[in-house]
Amino acid sequence: MTSEPSVAGAGSAPSGKPKKREHWASPLGAILAAAGSAIGLGNIWRFPYLAGENGGGAFVLIYLGLVFTIGLSVLVAELAIGRLAQANAVTAFHRLGKPRWAVIGWLGVASALIILSFYSIVAGWTVAYAGKMAAGAFTAEGTQAADVFNAFVAQPLTPLLFGAGFMTVTAVVIWRGVSRGIERLSLVLMPLLLLLLVALMVRALTLPGALDGVAFLFAPDFGAVDFDTINAALGQAFFSLSLGLGAMLTYGSYMNSAHNVGRSAGAIVALDTGIAISAGLVVLPAVFAFGLEPGAGPGLVFVTLPEIFAQMPLGQVFGTLFFVLLAFAALTSTVALMEPVCAFLIGARGMRRHTAAVLTGMVAFVLGIPSSWSLGMWSGVTLFDMTIFDIADYVTAKLMLPLGGLLIAVFTGWVLGGRIEASLAPQGGGGVLVAGWRLVVRFLAPVAIAWILVSGLLGG
Repeated sequence: MTSEPSVAGAGSAPSGKPKKREHWASPLGAILAAAGSAIGLGNIWRFPYLAGENGGGAFVLIYLGLVFTIGLSVLVAELAIGRLAQANAVTAFHRLGKPRWAVIGWLGVASALIILSFYSIVAGWTVAYAGKMAAGAFTAEGTQAADVFNAFVAQPLTPLLFGAGFMTVTAVVIWRGVSRGIERLSLVLMPLLLLLLVALMVRALTLPGALDGVAFLFAPDFGAVDFDTINAALGQAFFSLSLGLGAMLTYGSYMNSAHNVGRSAGAIVALDTGIAISAGLVVLPAVFAFGLEPGAGPGLVFVTLPEIFAQMPLGQVFGTLFFVLLAFAALTSTVALMEPVCAFLIGARGMRRHTAAVLTGMVAFVLGIPSSWSLGMWSGVTLFDMTIFDIADYVTAKLMLPLGGLLIAVFTGWVLGGRIEASLAPQGGGGVLVAGWRLVVRFLAPVAIAWILVSGLLGG
């Protein structure tokens, strides 16, 4: 194992004997940790309502095609850079002899910190809603889920307290390190997440009328496909894999030479996609069973589903399990968002891991306060008709992440291509597979990601 040297422009490591770099204890742990990074609210919350808004099965087919080509290729690129450099997202480019490209790492670290700031607030909502469901806050007799949600997020302190609690748990996991913290969490939470998802899927699929939701999800209606559908599928394929924010690069740096990047990336994409489809089989059958609107948008989870659970036999139990599932998925994602920032502070700034975890958590929490308040007492503070929460989401999801992903594709395809290909070939990635990867990462991925970026700039 190797240590991270200090580099010009990336900070200085403390004097004394360098520490050995942490690594995953097993290939399975690496896969589950990276899959946990990818599997988050985007899969369980965002995917079902995007499918609902964009014609169901046609959207799913387009999404699958994009995620297993462009998404998989960029994921391989990020993991391969990290494994080759054995360094954090900024130092990696110095170590590879391309210091000017370290802007990719800086962009990723900044994106991760900003997203962590407001994502942890939403993650806190999942814990609060698990409590609300367990307490029977939603009843079939008339409790309005929309009113409950709007009243909750508008409070100045309560959402922040749940967000702070979530951030604290995240920091504790990071504090414990790569194998004892992140990997152990993934080995426990990922199987639990899958079990909860299966239980909820069985319940949803046995509801009267649920098969209409299944048909909607899988029966393609290509007449509903337009550029917006393709753009939504492309964005979901890219963002659901946590690409462009340094998380996968950082996780790749904890792989040693025995870890097969191609197989790991394939397993991560398969798990990520399987969870997204399974979430669709939980949400959409339930929506159709109760005659509600599948294209209900972001409010589908926090407004529509509580109303469904209130009317469902044993709905209080299954509703609680659903929000516990969301909380588990959110935790693996907040850990993945915090780790690139901490890895940079540890490797390039010489901080101890516990100091980096506490500092990152505190800074991210403070940055998240305006986002939380913008849903309540600061809702009138807008720019271009967007609240502070909306601006943070827009700048990261529409601009920073696509730019980071575009630069990753160009860097691996055109600048460092030979070294990346050489590192992949000994692991069964030679010949046709490497040639296919090269084609996608050089030509298709940059064009597709540039499309996301331009659409974001144009407000699409």
